[in-house]
Amino acid sequence: MIQVKKMAFSNPEYRAHQVFCPYFSSMKDPRRTNKGHHLYPLEEILFLCISAVISGMDDWTSINMFGHLKLPWLRQYLPYKHGIPSHDVLGKVFAVLDPVQFSACFRDWVNSMAEFTGGEVVAIDGKTICGSDDKTMGKSALHVVSAYASGNRLYLGQEAVAEKSNEITAIPALLKLLTVKDCIITIDAMGCQKAIARTIIEKEANYILMVKDNQQELKEQVEKVFTMNPKTEADITIDAGHGRIEQRTCQTIDNLTFLDDKEDWPGLKSIAKVISERTDKRSGKTSRETRYYISSLSAKPKVIGQAIRSHWAIENNLHWTLDMVFKEDNSLKKKGNSALNYNIIAKMALNIIERETESKSSKPQKRKRAALDDEFRSKLLAG
Repeated sequence: MIQVKKMAFSNPEYRAHQVFCPYFSSMKDPRRTNKGHHLYPLEEILFLCISAVISGMDDWTSINMFGHLKLPWLRQYLPYKHGIPSHDVLGKVFAVLDPVQFSACFRDWVNSMAEFTGGEVVAIDGKTICGSDDKTMGKSALHVVSAYASGNRLYLGQEAVAEKSNEITAIPALLKLLTVKDCIITIDAMGCQKAIARTIIEKEANYILMVKDNQQELKEQVEKVFTMNPKTEADITIDAGHGRIEQRTCQTIDNLTFLDDKEDWPGLKSIAKVISERTDKRSGKTSRETRYYISSLSAKPKVIGQAIRSHWAIENNLHWTLDMVFKEDNSLKKKGNSALNYNIIAKMALNIIERETESKSSKPQKRKRAALDDEFRSKLLAG
């Protein structure tokens, strides 16, 4: 598991400063002035933004407003000698801030608050930031590959997909930056590549990779093996929610004698077949879907089936939340690195909000409370 550490400091203001600031103080300030200094230090800008975003602010104007209204509170942590920067200054700073270095600082921060042990499912998936395109400049929307610890709801890191490239090159680059020893890496069909499997094994982790038509020959081979072994050990789960009943049957096989080219897939130990039958409670109509996977895990249908189900947490708990709670796709942050850097801020805010479990409130409710309650906001930042 990836276990979130519990901090033990007595003063919440001290905690927030010590837990957050040290990991981002090494960021290089991209601004240039003849005097060599700035009215608004980068550390103050970053702390302002993360405090504002966990409090429900989703654009530079509202972040600026939050800063003016909460200036006495902010000064408990940092001087803010010259007050709060304008929304234009915020936008310009984030447009030129180095997203690679920002991501590295973010990973250091995550590593400081999490203990990495075996068994955690780390889902990797890509998402397009729809509001980041700029047709007038010929700029395409950004596509970002993210890693998400499903069990602990902890966002671990990201890698932007370069223009004229795709997720196949971004996923290994992201994996090389993560601490995932003994974790189970789950990726959809785009990540079913030999090089990606090799990278995961080199990181001393395990993989479950979906097999679809982009690996047509492999898919046919996996289907063949299951046809030859119709009676296999299975794990069955039933979920009755969202107006439907879904039965999932996971079957696994570790006898891969008749799987051609199995040696080409590093660490391959088993294949899996998941059959999903969904019945609409109102209409009574039933649909059926069959999906195939390859894995470096032993053929344990319960373990593999649970990991496959956990993969979809990255869609429901990360991507959906960024869209619906943080309004990421409605963003108009088009200049320079603004959209990518704000994406990191939003994911930081999500991690902070997810760590608070005492209130049992929803994420939108926590953000509203953080906007109104200085003590609660301090508690969130303190971890």
